[in-house]
Amino acid sequence: MHRKHYGLILFFGTCSLLISCSPDLKAPQPLAGKANFSRSIAIGGDFLAGYQDGALYMDGQNRSIPALLARVFQSAGGKTFRQALMPDNQGLGLNLKPWESSYVSATYLGPIIDCRGLSSLQPLHNALPPSEARPYLDGTSGNAMQNLSVPFAQVGQLFDPSLGLDASTGNKNPYYNRFAGNPGTSTVYSDAVNQHASFFTLWVGMEDIFNYAQNGGMNPVIASGSSFGAYLDTLLTGLCANGAKGVMATLPDFRSFPFYTLIPYNGAILTQTKADSLNLVFSNAGINNIHFTAGSNAFVIADPAVPSHYRQLTSAEFVLMDCPSDSLKCQGMGVLPTLPLPDRYVLTSSEVANIDGSIITYNNIIIQKAAQYGVALVDMHAYFNTVNSGMKWDGVNYNSQFITGGFYSLDGYHPNQKGYALLANEFVKVINRIYGSSLPTVNCPDCNGVLFP
Repeated sequence: MHRKHYGLILFFGTCSLLISCSPDLKAPQPLAGKANFSRSIAIGGDFLAGYQDGALYMDGQNRSIPALLARVFQSAGGKTFRQALMPDNQGLGLNLKPWESSYVSATYLGPIIDCRGLSSLQPLHNALPPSEARPYLDGTSGNAMQNLSVPFAQVGQLFDPSLGLDASTGNKNPYYNRFAGNPGTSTVYSDAVNQHASFFTLWVGMEDIFNYAQNGGMNPVIASGSSFGAYLDTLLTGLCANGAKGVMATLPDFRSFPFYTLIPYNGAILTQTKADSLNLVFSNAGINNIHFTAGSNAFVIADPAVPSHYRQLTSAEFVLMDCPSDSLKCQGMGVLPTLPLPDRYVLTSSEVANIDGSIITYNNIIIQKAAQYGVALVDMHAYFNTVNSGMKWDGVNYNSQFITGGFYSLDGYHPNQKGYALLANEFVKVINRIYGSSLPTVNCPDCNGVLFP
């Protein structure tokens, strides 16, 4: 009996010991380290504004990279982060085909019957006439917004007061006017410096290069490296005043985006009969350097540099995603001498070389300036290559496939909300490493991917 009694005492004593010595599972308090997140701002273009699905809209803005970072910063002394939010989730986008309409709604997946009578889900958007666009153009002028990112604004335009003029004046960019401190007088740069931020997120240069790339190498031209470097130097001088810390990012390869890779250069699929017929058409027109076979064929473009003025694309050239698909499928675009692929939808080898060279030049400048000013640097060029090859986060696979890859929105260029959360985490990792912070990674259960009807 005594042994059983002692055994019970020993048993309960052991339990008591285990309970009293249980570890404290309370999560450690996030720390700012050498950084100060009490007043953060963001300066950039599309990606920092939260532009996605071809438009700027409320839910996208609330899950932009700076907004997601602000959630994390608040755990280490950050305050409320103010943005000039759109009034709803239809939003306002600049139409890449302005001859159709100046503005469009956010893109959504919907059913469509193509020129061959086949039904499928495709990205769709609605044209917005000026009367319907007006509520999205009206601003919040005079309010000190902390997300100072302006879709489509090139780095030089961050210093241009005319960027804040209303679209009715002929300004093609309607976004800065909505929150300019003094429209027509202030600049994004002056608004940023006047906020005396303790921490900044900066991502510039994308628009200088990709506004050119998204128009098939047509206007606008890419600013020179020396011009970009001078603007970036001025930006950093003003932002780093009074000891502010910050983080900035390099630019990705354009090949990382479905917008440039979805339609293959050899996407003209022909039967032998069709190939023979087209070969005869070109031969009768005296064009002998074009040849089609059964299967995949390179599209035809007009090129005044070759003797026949026509040639087929090479594997190093690209067809843009906004090329009209029904014209490719049913109207002979890209395979008829009367209907070559318009230059506006193609990146030729010389244009590709210009883009590649500019990205290298800009990234070298960004790396050098980050080191000069002691600013944390995110290697987004490498990260987008990782997304391109496929990656896993929280047990979910992501890659650069259009619609199914989980990272990009329906415009094929801007990430969706989950993609922006992944990018925000790259900023967090670098901030922690460089400034000795202990910020948690972004947790965004309310971030959407591509929404299916």
